[in-house]
Amino acid sequence: MTATQAQTQTRHDSHVKGSIALRAHPTPLQRNGSLNKYESFDVTPVIGSEYKDIQLSDILNSADKDVLLKDLAVQVSQRGVVFFRGQDITAEQEKELVDALGVLTGKPSTSTLHIHPTTEDTSPKGDQISIITSKRQSEYSRGDRSKLASVGWHADITFEPVPSDYAILKIHTNPDAGGGDTLWASGYEVYSRLSPPFAKYLEGLEALHEASFFKDAAKNYGIDLREGERGSPANKGGDLSAVHPVIRVNPVTGLKSVFVNKGFTRRILGITKDESDLVLNYLFSLVSENHDLQVRFRWSTNNKPGIGDVAIWDNRSNYHTATFDYGRSLRVGDRAVSIGEKPYFAHDGKERRESLGLPSWHQ
Repeated sequence: MTATQAQTQTRHDSHVKGSIALRAHPTPLQRNGSLNKYESFDVTPVIGSEYKDIQLSDILNSADKDVLLKDLAVQVSQRGVVFFRGQDITAEQEKELVDALGVLTGKPSTSTLHIHPTTEDTSPKGDQISIITSKRQSEYSRGDRSKLASVGWHADITFEPVPSDYAILKIHTNPDAGGGDTLWASGYEVYSRLSPPFAKYLEGLEALHEASFFKDAAKNYGIDLREGERGSPANKGGDLSAVHPVIRVNPVTGLKSVFVNKGFTRRILGITKDESDLVLNYLFSLVSENHDLQVRFRWSTNNKPGIGDVAIWDNRSNYHTATFDYGRSLRVGDRAVSIGEKPYFAHDGKERRESLGLPSWHQ
């Protein structure tokens, strides 16, 4: 047994006797209609909406910003991801906005904004902004790593005991030739693809999420891993691992979602490794091999300085991945990630299609 295998087995043994966090689900939040004055459209039937002719900075400066932002938060949780083109929002405003989305929808008072373990303490935009750059990606990708696109699917920071609710990303520098598209996939719809008996079985399971590879990344970057508090009192230390339910319920929508991802989920607990590998690989394939539950966003090129497209998404119920097709061209963006609540399962959570009055995927 290798050192890594032994460490995983120890974590498994320490967690397998635990129980899934259960609670009755609160009444789902509904949109209040405050954003209806702005033109928007659904990008696909399942996931993604896009707004036209709206500046997020104007919303932040509006007298009724809390009403507008709460409506936006509910829409993001319902549609998975919402896009805005040609935005002048600053990095500081990104932080204000994404934190407000969580606060206005009831996240714990102890949850703030995440500090990524590989963010330098001298980062030019501060602890709570991750600068997404093609240069850093090339450094991170060194070594013997899979180059298959399917390995990139993940939800942000699920290795933390209290992971993310909302995230915002602004790409302000993109190659003139394009490329670097980002894809999102709906965890609600992945749950809908499960047969009822299999879904019920998964609802009793937990999985180990871990990101020890960030320790190697920090070494590659020549920085120290951030082991202090990372947006929640529960998120600290260098272990970078957590146990979460395989099926969770989104507190904003009341909908069930599959909550495992190829980027961070290593092991389903309480079953054999072979069984875990089979189940996880099947769930991962539902994400990567079904285009009808994905949306693909092409970021604009040739933006003026300070202008860029923005995506806001719900990490509790969606996955995303970048497309690395731009060679050595420069691509840069700013991301802020809000910390939400500890993931939980609720028996009174709903399946997405049923809640919308749509036919079951199995019919």
